[in-house]
Amino acid sequence: MRSTKHLILLAAILIFLSSCGSRKFSKNNKQIEKAANKANNNSYKSYNTLSYIDEFKGVAVEEMNANGIPASITLAQGILESGSGNSDLAKYANNHFGIKCTSDWRGKNYFRDDDQKNDCFRVYKDARESFRDHSEFLKRKRYSFLFQLDKNDYKSWAQGLKTAGYATNPKYPDLLINTIEKYQLYQYDQSESEKQKIAREDRVFTEINQNIPQEKAKFTPVDTPPPGAKPILADGTYTVVKGDTLYNIAKRFNLTVDQLKMLNEMTTDAIKLGQVLKVK
Repeated sequence: MRSTKHLILLAAILIFLSSCGSRKFSKNNKQIEKAANKANNNSYKSYNTLSYIDEFKGVAVEEMNANGIPASITLAQGILESGSGNSDLAKYANNHFGIKCTSDWRGKNYFRDDDQKNDCFRVYKDARESFRDHSEFLKRKRYSFLFQLDKNDYKSWAQGLKTAGYATNPKYPDLLINTIEKYQLYQYDQSESEKQKIAREDRVFTEINQNIPQEKAKFTPVDTPPPGAKPILADGTYTVVKGDTLYNIAKRFNLTVDQLKMLNEMTTDAIKLGQVLKVK
């Protein structure tokens, strides 16, 4: 009897702590959203994919010339990760690539369900900072072989990102390549001379080597609350749990919302607890 009471008490404490944690994350997000609304005069620029490309092609080209990542790859990843700049993360946190908090992150945080419930994401002062951090995120040992590629070889970059484990979705390279070719993003990629390539590689590999001792702190997401999502099943389906949205499910499996809806023959964004969705 006593043991039963202890279990009930423990369960009540856990529920209380969970509730407190959820309120804390919600309060934090409201503060971030309030600041973002103030900075944007309560009027966010709404993008379609073409206007998103026009807005951010310049910074993608800058990052390509500095680091060697094809501008087409950066733009395609931004389109897929941020819903062409219309996701909450992009609007409120200026985070276009879903980059999470790490132990060395000293900026503000924004919480969203992703791999786990209330995952911590970085808040940037502007989108340009997000694009720059995306380049820094790739400058580590596991992706180092990609920087030996030509900076206009988007197909090899797309395949290489999958090989390096950037995404779990086996169709991720196809998603990137299809997006690049649909919107002709390859027009922003530029070739480089052998001399320019060697100089760029020397600079980038020096930075990658300097990062290696600090990679755990620089690139490993911080611990977050216990998992709130079940893993993908062997048959390629996912079961909806509390806190899920169509957007975060699509992002988790490297799909767009439209692709997820198409896979499941859905006409609305509505989902319900226990619903089984095809994700591949």
